[in-house]
Amino acid sequence: MRKHVFGGVALAAIAMADPVQAQTAPQPQDAAAAPGEIVVTAAKRSENLQSVPISVSAVGGDQLAKSRITNVDSLVTKVANLQLTSIVGDNTPIFALRGVSMSDYSLNQSSPVATYYDEVYKGNFAFLGVAMYDLERVEVLRGPQGTLYGKNTTGGAVNIISRDAKLNDTSGYFNAGYGNYNRVDLNGAVNVPLGDKAALRVAGTFARADGWFKNVVPGMPDLAETREWAVRGTLKWEPRDGVRFTLRASHSFQNPHNYGIYAQPEASNRAGLSTWQIASDVATRRRAVTNSVALTANIDLTDALALTSITSYDAGTLFFREDTDGTATRLLEIPYYDKASQFAQDLRLTSNFGGPFDLILGVYFNREKVFNSTSFEIATDDDVNGDGAITAADCADGFPLACKVSNRFDQVKKSVALYSDLKYKLTDALTLRGGLRFTHDTGSQSGFTSNAYGYDDVLVMNLIPNSTLRFKTDNLSGKVGLDYKLASGALLYASVSRGYRAPSFNAQAFFDPSELSVAKAEQVTSYEVGAKTRAWDRRITLNMAAFYYDYRNQQFINVDPSTAAQTLLNIPKSRIYGAEAELSVRASDALSLRAGLGLLSARIQKGTVSGTDVAGRKLSNAPDLTFNAGIDLTVAKGGWGAVSLHPEVAYQSSQYFEVINIARLEQKGYALVSGHIDWESADGRYSASAWAKNLGNKLYFTSRVDLLAGFGFDYNHIGNPRTYGVTVGAKF
Repeated sequence: MRKHVFGGVALAAIAMADPVQAQTAPQPQDAAAAPGEIVVTAAKRSENLQSVPISVSAVGGDQLAKSRITNVDSLVTKVANLQLTSIVGDNTPIFALRGVSMSDYSLNQSSPVATYYDEVYKGNFAFLGVAMYDLERVEVLRGPQGTLYGKNTTGGAVNIISRDAKLNDTSGYFNAGYGNYNRVDLNGAVNVPLGDKAALRVAGTFARADGWFKNVVPGMPDLAETREWAVRGTLKWEPRDGVRFTLRASHSFQNPHNYGIYAQPEASNRAGLSTWQIASDVATRRRAVTNSVALTANIDLTDALALTSITSYDAGTLFFREDTDGTATRLLEIPYYDKASQFAQDLRLTSNFGGPFDLILGVYFNREKVFNSTSFEIATDDDVNGDGAITAADCADGFPLACKVSNRFDQVKKSVALYSDLKYKLTDALTLRGGLRFTHDTGSQSGFTSNAYGYDDVLVMNLIPNSTLRFKTDNLSGKVGLDYKLASGALLYASVSRGYRAPSFNAQAFFDPSELSVAKAEQVTSYEVGAKTRAWDRRITLNMAAFYYDYRNQQFINVDPSTAAQTLLNIPKSRIYGAEAELSVRASDALSLRAGLGLLSARIQKGTVSGTDVAGRKLSNAPDLTFNAGIDLTVAKGGWGAVSLHPEVAYQSSQYFEVINIARLEQKGYALVSGHIDWESADGRYSASAWAKNLGNKLYFTSRVDLLAGFGFDYNHIGNPRTYGVTVGAKF
């Protein structure tokens, strides 16, 4: 690695605007984009990606749709140094960015890599749902985010941006697809004007597929189904010049048979099963429901000053029963339930003074309320006392065998922040940037109880009496940087920034009050340099960044392999360094290439886990190397249309999913090959595509937990097998 790396205020009558259109206008040279380039709002202004002194990857909506990126989990194949753990299922990813991750799968937690839908922060798993449809683009920002974004984060941000309603435009599209596992996909959108000053866009998606994890237990369903739909409405109103309002409302619903657990060792848990088979006795469907509404307004107060306000409300529920042992016995099953609601207000002023100095000043408020309940159902088919019936008496005699150990609590977190982002042009080429953020966070975990019940739901004992925990913290963080624009147009930048993640409560306390804890706030200090370059008449784009992180008090859940007891801890100190490079080449109108490379070294410097000194061990979800590449080639073109080929590959080197670095739980390096062949009519109205993902049918793990000593198996999630299909579409 050393060789590769150098070194609410809601305005009652007005309220809130489109995050893309409502930004202060950039300079014309920044807004201009060559074919294939993307204009982003990563810095809260509409700017060409090449003019933003931030390490950001942007993927356009058309590319996402054609590459079959239908859930946020699949973004990892497009973005260097982005990984995920899918330990709680599809569409609820736990992202890791540059080695900064949430090593906790509790449904009450918020990730250090923040997820935003149209600039609305989605902190809880219950808010995520189905979102990857009718998109303008996705932006992935690396490094601490606090001076520009509503929520302070240590790892970065993933911003999913939907297509906006357009004035004076009647248009739409519809796509239908069919694939293996009887997969059916339907999606589309329609945009209609409402007079000269308003427009409405309605988009929706529907997907259903049989489970690919084939269940060999007679009468039991296959697992890892797809069964979901979502709808989003966008109402835009521009009553006069300089005043713009956007109201978005969405709903999503998922109800598949849940994921399956690939339990090992094979001798006891997978005997007689092929790779894509499971023997599970759980038929309960997963249920995820989201509802959200956001009102955004932008008002040009003067020619040089704009007010942006985003007011949002989210509500969601998430329930699933996990067959944790991955067998047709009731050795270990875990039902999860999460119900959450959130109100947030972001209000900011953005300037365009036309001189050397510009600023963004903002205030942010977020209130999140969560009810969480989780159970450990341990050997509930075990007649401990041999009386011929499985009752509360078995739990009392064999605790924790034959018991349902269930906890529940209410959680409220509030965050209030003042933030600023400033820039001053020292010369025509040299710009000084900086910003500060003050955050005040409070949290309460109340009514926490844990009880043991028999299989007949009769109370056996109280394990953790009614308890309440609280925290209150203040944090001051910021960023300072310089960027220099060369005569060639290349941009060089350097920055020092600090990110912060609020304290967290342990949701996995079950057996003793000592398990109740509050993890301390975590902090990342980032040192970064980068370059954004173009050549060959802007046909070649090469963006590079190198970074060093001082990572303090990473929060993570530790699972005792002998008892499955779970404690929420902090790793006192880690260091991360690495680099990214992203290349795109538009060789001709018929051929373009793109590639991304991520290098990473993420090691713990100080920490003890389960009595083991983990200094020198690798952080979880931090492979040394990630690589992705794709080719877009038009092979034939005429009056009948055009045919194009789009092969893609994504590779990552070996990694661990836990910090002790147990050799048998290492995920070896692997590559996923995908692609699509497209036809589009000459007028662009009709299209057809044949697509495939994971062409090699590669078996790979997306999370692993050591439960061998206590339960006799290792707990594993595996990635999707080979999938393929065809999609046809029409535009009007």
